[in-house]
Order: sequence, then C-alpha cells, then structure tokens
Amino acid sequence: QVQLVESGGGLVQAGGSLRLSCAASGRTSSVYAMGWFRQAPGKEREFAAAITWSAGITYYADAVKGRFTISRDNAKNTVYLHLNSLKPEDTAVYYCAADMSRTLFRPSTPTTYDYWGQGTQVTVSS
Repeated sequence: QVQLVESGGGLVQAGGSLRLSCAASGRTSSVYAMGWFRQAPGKEREFAAAITWSAGITYYADAVKGRFTISRDNAKNTVYLHLNSLKPEDTAVYYCAADMSRTLFRPSTPTTYDYWGQGTQVTVSS
C-alpha cells in the first residue's frame, strides 16, 4: 500500500505560480513512477505530468509543456508540480498518483497507476 497526500493548491491570478506537493508513505521503495492528473468540473481526468522515481525521466502533456515542471525529492518521498504562467483553463482538482510497475508503463493513462491521492484544488482567476 502507498498513501499519497497532495497539498499546495489555492486561488491564484492568471500568470501566477503555485507549487503542488505530493507526499508518499508506505511501500514507497516499490514505486516506479509518479504522475499528476487534473480534473475540471464536467470534464474527464486528464494527464499533466509524470516522473520515474529512480531515473527521473519526465513526461508532459502538450497543454502544460513549458509551463509546468515535475520534480521529485527521493529523500522526502515527495513529488512536486511547479505550475507557472497559470491560465484560467488550468483550474481543476489536481491529483497525484503512483505506479508500482514499469511493465506497460503508459504515463498519460490513468489506469496505469495503482494509488491516488485525494486531490488539491487549483483555481486560476482571470
């Protein structure tokens, strides 16, 4: 079992920045990768970014590439998502997720991930 707790969401003006954190606990030594997804009201959950736990290989959705940066601190078992140049369309609940196996790892596919956090709200005002 892996427990994930997100934090860092809030209300920010367009053009502003936020840093989201996802603290992992439990069987973290078995985590292969971590991902961030987001879900806006009335929309499906969509991929934002992912990072492999050991090698630090990163993946980004086109919608956030160049504006968001994913990073991890292995010593703290924490993954971060740095959100810059925020737009109103970035408003959503942001979820982190953990994948426990490199087999058939598809970073942008929600079903790839085994554990999910409860989410943190990000609201961007225009």
